[in-house]
Amino acid sequence: MLPAIQSALSGLHAYSQKTQATANNVANLNTPGFQRDVVTLSSQSPQGVTASVSKDQSPAPLVAEPSDSGTSLVEQSNADLIREMPDLIMEKNGFSANITTLKTVDQMMGTLIDLKA
Repeated sequence: MLPAIQSALSGLHAYSQKTQATANNVANLNTPGFQRDVVTLSSQSPQGVTASVSKDQSPAPLVAEPSDSGTSLVEQSNADLIREMPDLIMEKNGFSANITTLKTVDQMMGTLIDLKA
């Protein structure tokens, strides 16, 4: 049962990192030049999951803005609320799945203790 607990806890930590990255992306939607964070989940040995954070290098829209020397093109943020909202929903479901695993292990351990007593 301990591997299930370790696996669920690593999943909660990974989804926490994904949620932080998504929140950062949403907070910087209107920040010129911001590159969104992308979190990739991968399995770890012997069980569990790890999260690695990287920057999305895709180009962002360019907007003409007035400057002292006329107009210049300024790169906007490549974060998009339409992309971030489904990520938040998937992260919520990931949290729920891992919490359900912890609750199930807790119930199983309680049953085992009751049987031994």
